[in-house]
Parts: sequence; C-alpha cells; structure tokens
Amino acid sequence: MADAGSVVLITGGGSGMGREAARRFAAQGARVALFDVNVAGMAETAGASANVHSWTVDLTDFAAVCAAVREVEEKLGPVERLYNCAGIMPFGKLVEQDNAVIHRLMAINYGGLVNITQAVLPGMLQRGRGDFVSFASMAGLIPMLLTGAYTASKFAVVAFTETLYHEHRESGVRFACVCPPAVSTPLLQQGRATAWPKMLESQGEPIAPSVVIDAIEDCLAKGKFYVYPTRDAKIGAFMRRLFPGLIWKQVHQVEGF
Repeated sequence: MADAGSVVLITGGGSGMGREAARRFAAQGARVALFDVNVAGMAETAGASANVHSWTVDLTDFAAVCAAVREVEEKLGPVERLYNCAGIMPFGKLVEQDNAVIHRLMAINYGGLVNITQAVLPGMLQRGRGDFVSFASMAGLIPMLLTGAYTASKFAVVAFTETLYHEHRESGVRFACVCPPAVSTPLLQQGRATAWPKMLESQGEPIAPSVVIDAIEDCLAKGKFYVYPTRDAKIGAFMRRLFPGLIWKQVHQVEGF
C-alpha cells in the first residue's frame, strides 16, 4: 500500500475507481493529488481530508498536464505512485456512433495516458523507483459488439502500457496494467445510456471498486504486470488468446446479430 507521506497522483479522481483509490491512500497517510475536470466530484472525493489536493486538468491538453504535474511536485513532492483512472465509456455501433465521440474516446482514454506518462514517468525513471498503474479493461483484451470505439481505446492502453513495461523492466519502477470486468462505478452509466450490450448483462453484477484496488496492490507486491481482479477475468484473457473465434461465436449468439 502507499507509504505514509508518499505522493500519489490519481487521474479521474472525481469519481469511481479514482475516488476509491484516493480515499484509501489518503486514509493511510499519503499525500494525494487528484486530476479531473469534475470539480464537484473531486471536492466530494476529498471530503474533510487534508491529505487530498485537487487540480482541474484536461488530460488531453499536454501542456496543462505538464504544468499541473510540476505544481504537484513543487507543493507535495515527487510523484511516487500514478493511478491513471480517467476515462469515458459511451457505446454504440461504429458506423452509427458520433464521429466526434469516437475521436474523444481515443483522445481521453489513450491520449490522456500518453500525456500523463510523459509528464510523470521520466521523474520516476530518474529516481529509479515508483509505481505506474494504468487502467485498461477486459474490453482492452476482448472486443464485443456495440463497444468498438471504447474497446479500441483500451486495446491502445494495453499495448502502450505493456511496451512501457518492457522498455523499462530494470528501471526500479513497478508497472501494472489493470484489466477488470465491469466495475460498479458511474462510468457504467455512460454505457447504459448509449448502447448496453447483452454480453455485459450476462456477466452478472459489476464488481466493487475495492476488489480492483486490492488486486492491484497484490499484483504490485508480487511483480505481476497484468491485474485480473476476478477468476472470470483470468479465464477470459486465457480464452481470448487461445480461442478468439469461439468468443466471437458466443458474442453473436448472445447479442442476436
């Protein structure tokens, strides 16, 4: 877990996984910096905690991200742990989904990761330590109907993070790529409000955010790069590698087209 007094930077800290992580680390005594465009959400995350500090940052703006990271390190100290939780999740058929929405998915989910990486990781590498946690999804491993644009952005997150890990295996920085199934956060409502796949309904109730955070900490401690928070997630990743055609057959059967 985060050491008392350490600095944790969390993107998407105004809700969901970012909020869960922020409150947990702040309670442990870490100094937590939140990046989000959701000002009210960040205030709710912080509550009365003096350990949580907020920056209103658009992750698609590289200059703004770099400036905010400099402010964090000047005010709180070097960033020792990064949780990149920020993302959006509207669904829809690819030829019907609004063109701007598809590009925005990639700009935030993937482009935001690129920006925060180049702003934070060089410092970690120079110091020879740090935890770099990138939030992908099982959607970054297994494509489905109606989720194509979101899935593409998460496939990019997986490829980017895996390459980072292999480029810096001996750096002293620990890397984790988190691939959870559906998690009970407000992000799911974006999908439900647009085009909700039957496949997601068939997978049962979304898991709690705390389950994901626990799995991340366990994998970091054990030196595991991929974080699969549930047994079904591990099986899904295995099946995707070995039997992609079988998975697509199931998807078409469930969705009915």
